Amino acid sequence: MPKPDLDLPPISDAEEARIQAGIAADPDNPELTEADFALARPLAETQPELLRRILQARERAVAQEKVSLNIDRDILDRFRATGLGWQARLNAALRRAAEDLPAA
Repeated sequence: MPKPDLDLPPISDAEEARIQAGIAADPDNPELTEADFALARPLAETQPELLRRILQARERAVAQEKVSLNIDRDILDRFRATGLGWQARLNAALRRAAEDLPAA
């Protein structure tokens, strides 16, 4: 797979002003200040359990393998309809089904 071209042209002053105005107008996502950064703490310090789950998920992802298989369209549509994370849910369903199989 080719790598994307990341050499983007510089944005104009007008575009930068539009972006900054959008940031300023979004009350749900204010721009962080130096004071905000000074209060920041490492995830391992504030949410150790969340970090543990993230690292476990990363380890599982590394152990995964891409395969090509045929899945009935209605089954695939049902998983996709569940939204973001549908592939992980499909994998979990396959894992549960595999537990019922006789040992190899």
